[in-house]
Amino acid sequence: MEYLNQKAIIASIVYSLIGIVILVISFVAIEKLAPENLWKKIVDEQNMALAIMAAGFMLAVAFIVGMASHG
Repeated sequence: MEYLNQKAIIASIVYSLIGIVILVISFVAIEKLAPENLWKKIVDEQNMALAIMAAGFMLAVAFIVGMASHG
């Protein structure tokens, strides 16, 4: 019995790449909609609350993409 199906591995890689692209696009969209530069606030000013909010957003999008690609 073949445990590593080549087609399944390729599909997983493709879905992972699509998920990463969607995650980046959605973060850039939130960045554009926000009144201030979120990345600057997180990195330069070390705004912990904003970093936690961004991490929660990324986890939520990752769960959505993961469930959508998993079936």
